[in-house]
Amino acid sequence: MKQASNDVIFLDSVHLTLGDGASRVHVLKGVDLSVSKGSSVGIVGPSGSGKSTLLMAIAGLEQVDSGSIVINNTDITKLDEDELASFRGRNVGIVFQSFHLIPNMTAVENVAVPLELAGHRNAMETATEELAAVGLSDRLHHYPGQLSGGEQQRVALARALAPAPTILIADEPTGNLDDETGKIIADLLFERQQTKQTTLVLVTHDLQLAKRCQTVVPVRAGIIEKGNKPVRAKAS
Repeated sequence: MKQASNDVIFLDSVHLTLGDGASRVHVLKGVDLSVSKGSSVGIVGPSGSGKSTLLMAIAGLEQVDSGSIVINNTDITKLDEDELASFRGRNVGIVFQSFHLIPNMTAVENVAVPLELAGHRNAMETATEELAAVGLSDRLHHYPGQLSGGEQQRVALARALAPAPTILIADEPTGNLDDETGKIIADLLFERQQTKQTTLVLVTHDLQLAKRCQTVVPVRAGIIEKGNKPVRAKAS
């Protein structure tokens, strides 16, 4: 499999196992995947198929056994933990199903954290702008416990996009929300992705949400279906 010049994500024969001894499971089995800059990809599959593990491998949060993962022209499988953390902070924004906000920090403080870690000079100002962009100008100084689930996910989205990452990763971003709130968050997710011109990789059980992406990648039993052939997602 050959990497194209505009591929911002490129996986070549990625294998990953989890657990030890008798509980050891071969989760990803020779996965090939290439994603073009600025495109959107929806990864779908049944529970236990390996789709979330694939997402975490792309984010550098799971260590692979073999194969390469090239993100923005850097093979992250060759980085040590400190280098990987630094690279991820500059290049990857992540939105989780369970929000993962810091409970004793306000909304604006939560969004400012990754900016401050990156040495951003105007962290609070930028955080305020990002929260305004997701419709939370009136919730800047509220704590997560004072916000609804939808509002917390808006904060999480603003936090993920504030450092202007090359890639936005979303793991079941509407999974903890009711249908109406989930649709609002989905609309916002795609709107902000297009505005920021960020590459989106989304894992979801919701096929309708996945179909809003330019490419749908089905994963089953640790491989990409359709003969495990490379799937290329192109920007429009």
